[in-house]
Amino acid sequence: MSKTARVLVVGAGLAGLAAAAALYEAGFQHVQILEATEKPGGRIDTTRPFGPEIIELGANWIHGQEGNPLYSLAKEHGLLHQDPLASIMCLPTSVTPEDYFFREDGRQMDPHEVEQICALFGRLTARAFSSELEDRFLMKSLGCYLDEAFAEETPAHSTPEARQIFEWCKRSECTDEASSSLYEVSVSQIGHYVALKGGFFNTLGPGGYQAVLDVLMRSFPAGALMCSTVVQQIRWMPDGDAHRGEAGPPVKVICEDGQEYDVDHVILTASLGFLKERAHSLFKPLLPAVKSRAIESLGFGTVDKIFLQFDRRFWPEDCAGIQLVWDQGPEDAAVHALLSHGDAWRDTWYKKICGFDVVARHPTVLCGWITGREAEHMESLDEEEVGDVCVRLLRTFTSWPVNKPMQVLVSRWRHHPYARGSYTYVPCGVDAAREHRALAEPLPSDPMSSGVKPLQVLFAGEATHVNFYTTTHGAYMTGVREAQRLICYYTDQQVAA
Repeated sequence: MSKTARVLVVGAGLAGLAAAAALYEAGFQHVQILEATEKPGGRIDTTRPFGPEIIELGANWIHGQEGNPLYSLAKEHGLLHQDPLASIMCLPTSVTPEDYFFREDGRQMDPHEVEQICALFGRLTARAFSSELEDRFLMKSLGCYLDEAFAEETPAHSTPEARQIFEWCKRSECTDEASSSLYEVSVSQIGHYVALKGGFFNTLGPGGYQAVLDVLMRSFPAGALMCSTVVQQIRWMPDGDAHRGEAGPPVKVICEDGQEYDVDHVILTASLGFLKERAHSLFKPLLPAVKSRAIESLGFGTVDKIFLQFDRRFWPEDCAGIQLVWDQGPEDAAVHALLSHGDAWRDTWYKKICGFDVVARHPTVLCGWITGREAEHMESLDEEEVGDVCVRLLRTFTSWPVNKPMQVLVSRWRHHPYARGSYTYVPCGVDAAREHRALAEPLPSDPMSSGVKPLQVLFAGEATHVNFYTTTHGAYMTGVREAQRLICYYTDQQVAA
């Protein structure tokens, strides 16, 4: 393998760390990782705000087991929680009798009715994810498809309670899609996403996702990772450069602190949200139109968590979560249409909170989930105000004696300067596979015909994977993919020589 090739990895999230680890393992000796923040992880943020046990402000689970390299890595190094159900999020496909559903009038809902509607929702979404929809649905949003399909079911599902539970299901699905609403998500394109078999929620042990990062970084030599180093511009050579010459490094990376790196290859792992804001100024010359279109076309949404630490547990021992069912929730079709224009939705931002789930290893902590524009609005509020709103919701829905929390902790992924959101979704009218592939295409696009050095800028990250976007294993696999692209290039060079 090349001992002289200089590779700069921009971003120390899972994609960047996986790429660097694969290159080091293959024998590359000049690999540098630059991370803009003070620590590696990207959209992984393992913290300990309430004591010795971890809280995940970012990525929480490993989704799926079969064919999942992250699951295999975690299992190999003993990083998985011994109880596979130690912590799960309440989704329509994972509802159990331990999930308490409450109406806003304080009544607890019949678990059997909840289970029936959630099972129906699961069957309807499964059709979409399996690309088994009738042609009449293909131009619709996921929200519109679900509404029409639900209405066509038996009259037994047409009660107000059933429709309200179904709205909760759609609101919960927004968390999976990272969208403000399912009415913004393409139903015809979500079939590209592949859910790996073997359980959706695989919980990590006491080290959390940080332990996974630590395993990847074990192979790094001293000084390989430089944190608090912000890349200002990437100058690449689509048509050659007379000043640097054909024999010189084709890429110059300029950092905000004045440091410059002349390298053969850059593996860029920036989030899609960051690229949406900074791509125009980050690259010189500008990106090709096809890649700019991909950045603009794909959606990038916000999913936030609200952690509430109480002095004592006020919910029953068998309660895995408290789910909030509104009479008129934000994912109700009529409500969504009414709030689509203007700012009236800000007055009821809290209605986007699906519920509050228990947290592994934290017996007095609940975690609320919120998505989309409502999550972005929540980020503008201070923790005390957010906590007061959540306590009011819990008291109103459950009628239980809920004390003021001892501590409130919220994630703020939209306001994170180098994330600018959580993960990718596919809006209506977008060709998902085409845009994911365009985003993943290295620069220059056609080096053989232009006679310039190939693979100057490579792209990794969950948004560049056709089938595993939104996931940590998708991010990891794209980092390995781009490392392998370089490994194969230099292997072929050696064979040709």
